[in-house]
Amino acid sequence: MTLPPLRVGQGVDAHPLVAGRPLVLGGVTVPFELGLDGHSDADVVAHAACDAVLGAAGLPDLGHHFPSADPRWEGVSSIDLCARVAELVAASGWAPVNLDVAVLCDRPRLGHLTATMAANLAAALGLEPARVRVTAKATDGLGFSGRGEGIAASAVCLAAEQPVRG
Repeated sequence: MTLPPLRVGQGVDAHPLVAGRPLVLGGVTVPFELGLDGHSDADVVAHAACDAVLGAAGLPDLGHHFPSADPRWEGVSSIDLCARVAELVAASGWAPVNLDVAVLCDRPRLGHLTATMAANLAAALGLEPARVRVTAKATDGLGFSGRGEGIAASAVCLAAEQPVRG
């Protein structure tokens, strides 16, 4: 069996927690007293996922395609951005094979929501649900996420070059 050309992409994102905003992670509105500050909905899980997928396709990062200085992207759903990223990646001749995302925060506890986050990312990116995994990791009080100042996410994506259809 001959494998198509493969690439790996990595994405990382972090935003501070603030009052007065909903907390959206992986397209899930998480019940919590604080939300993430950012130009879009500040969904660090989706942002890290998008950057990993873009990187695996050899494309510029999320900020290049959807700059925070552009008012069109203010308050936009990051899951909607994932769907746009899927279109960009497909047009480049690449397709994600699998995606793994880790979200770092001590509070709120997210383990019971990770399957829904993974399903949301899979649907937006056009992947089979079994090819997307989201895990929640506590930092045991260490760093900004452990102190409750923000939330971070890291993602890795394997992509395969797609045959040209003519």
